Amino acid sequence: MVTRDAGPHQPDASRMPPASAGGSAPPSGSAPTDGGAAAALAPVLAALVGRNAPVGFRFWDGSAVGPENTVGIVHVHSPDAIRRILWAPGELGLSRAFVAGELSIDGDIFEVLTALRNASPKDLSRIDPRTLLATVRAAGRLGALGAPPPPPAEEARPAGRIHSPARDARAISHHYDVGNDFYELVLGPSWTYSCGRFVTPATSLEEAQAAKYELICRKLGLDSSPGRRLLDVGCGWGSMALHAARHHDAQVVGIALSHEQVDKANERVRRAGLGARVEIRYQDYRDLGGEQFDAISSIGMFEHVGTGRTAQYFATLRSLLGPTGRLLNHAISSPGGSRLGNRTFIGRYVFPDGELIDVGQVVLAMQQAGFEVRDVESLREHYARTLRCWVANLEANWDRAVELVGRARADIWRLYMAGSAIGFEDGGIAVHQVLGVVPTADGTSGMPRTRGEWD
Repeated sequence: MVTRDAGPHQPDASRMPPASAGGSAPPSGSAPTDGGAAAALAPVLAALVGRNAPVGFRFWDGSAVGPENTVGIVHVHSPDAIRRILWAPGELGLSRAFVAGELSIDGDIFEVLTALRNASPKDLSRIDPRTLLATVRAAGRLGALGAPPPPPAEEARPAGRIHSPARDARAISHHYDVGNDFYELVLGPSWTYSCGRFVTPATSLEEAQAAKYELICRKLGLDSSPGRRLLDVGCGWGSMALHAARHHDAQVVGIALSHEQVDKANERVRRAGLGARVEIRYQDYRDLGGEQFDAISSIGMFEHVGTGRTAQYFATLRSLLGPTGRLLNHAISSPGGSRLGNRTFIGRYVFPDGELIDVGQVVLAMQQAGFEVRDVESLREHYARTLRCWVANLEANWDRAVELVGRARADIWRLYMAGSAIGFEDGGIAVHQVLGVVPTADGTSGMPRTRGEWD
């Protein structure tokens, strides 16, 4: 993304509620207790999550429903949650209720999200009309009908032509300009917002991120020719640029569209004493031109580009490379592609206008732009583990995170990261590194004969 790729998205898991601190006793059986909201909504819940999901539901009036043994409890704190779902049926209404704090869950967030995902319909945007009618009737009995509550302030609604420079800048700012102190809590000292490479079971998050950067440097040939000129598109907080300059004497230009990231990256460059070798700019990739580089890394940027701009993106990068120049595109992908629409949790609250493109389309687009694709590698399982590390960091620093960005945004980040981890684990989404080279007129690529030089 226009920083380290943070845009994991798993449609089924990402619609689920954020976990809250603490816990409460589960309902004592599958039948509703004490009548009230539980009794009125039990048929609706049965239609949405079945009767065997190991999750309990507790309502604002103290009534509850659920199995005897649960992995967690979904709390419905207000009838406003029902009202939101009626006005925006499916994922959007649920998302608004979660962000507004009208829904929350107690229990291990990964276990609860998995249980709800397995039990729920695959597409909540198409709730059965009978279920919707039953919800309306239940809401009427509970006094939950009325005008829709206003959307939470955290909801993004970028205006303008999609993937225009101005709209892209606003969408990127929505995600990344939430405070560097918050991101430091989540990411740790590596300041890296993409999947690490866990070489062994004992590898730490920071070691995994360093291993990922070293892998990219070797794929780009920076290790074999010190002093090469590298462009890092979507440079985030500058970690790739710093690694390449520090370990391979690269001359690096990093660009990003987050003011907070660019400021922090420049601060880190100054502290490292690498100002002579690293330049960090606030710049759109579409404004690049008239420069030449030996290699380009695009790590977590491509998710912001969109299908309609893919050809332009790769053509622009191709124009910046001379013969035997290499490009590594590291991006989250989805089989068949997946646009993060404005009625989804991810699209409204995390990555507005984001899009996950099938890796096959990425390979084709790179080839059509003039690259020879030489390597494709999936790091799917590595991203799942990285996300679990980030969730652990967030939960360990929860009070401070809420102090920095508020309860709603902290909940958004925990929800999307946990849901995305599940998506990577079950294969619903992946992340691929695609390596391309610009061959000379006679076909010379300058590539090593085997992967042994970077493995």
